[in-house]
Amino acid sequence: MSAREEVLARIRIAVADQAAKASESATPAYRVRGELAGPELISLLADRLADYRAQVRHATTASLAGEVAAALEQRGAHRIVVPAGLNLALPAGMAVTVDDGCSAAELDAFDAVITRAAVAIAETGTIILDGSDGQGRRAISLVPDYHLCIVDAAQVVQLVPEAIARLAGSAARPLTWISGPSATSDIELERVEGVHGPRTLEVILAGAG
Repeated sequence: MSAREEVLARIRIAVADQAAKASESATPAYRVRGELAGPELISLLADRLADYRAQVRHATTASLAGEVAAALEQRGAHRIVVPAGLNLALPAGMAVTVDDGCSAAELDAFDAVITRAAVAIAETGTIILDGSDGQGRRAISLVPDYHLCIVDAAQVVQLVPEAIARLAGSAARPLTWISGPSATSDIELERVEGVHGPRTLEVILAGAG
């Protein structure tokens, strides 16, 4: 090997080494698994939901029906729409309609909608509905002015990648990602709620204790 070839070879090695280091440093180390569990995880979700101005209740499996009744009574809700497969004991005296394709005008006339959820992300305060039994089509959780959503403790994860992994089987269905009540702000930063979804979101975290 001539001196010229040796110099060029060393340059190529140095350039390749620098490119590899730059590529490594440009790749962020994303977290794919959270470290929180149990009460700490539920508490983080509750805090994030409250930050988004959602109302939060806690219930055990035994007290869930009572918390649902208390939430509806406090809201003054009597005409309720629910998705098929909700599988929840509702208070007596409520006019409950199971959605079978209600129009937007019909949905708007209900006092409340009650759904379950597919998964909730504690770090972002996000609840995800995947349209399966107990969650229904997107319209019923977007049109009524009050959404009461039941999230089981076992459905709560800490990070977005964990939620994506759990939703792998629902990838072909429309997903609704909810981070607090529907809200927007104009150019003067005046917050307006209920523009393209429920004005009030209330979440019952169930089975956490």
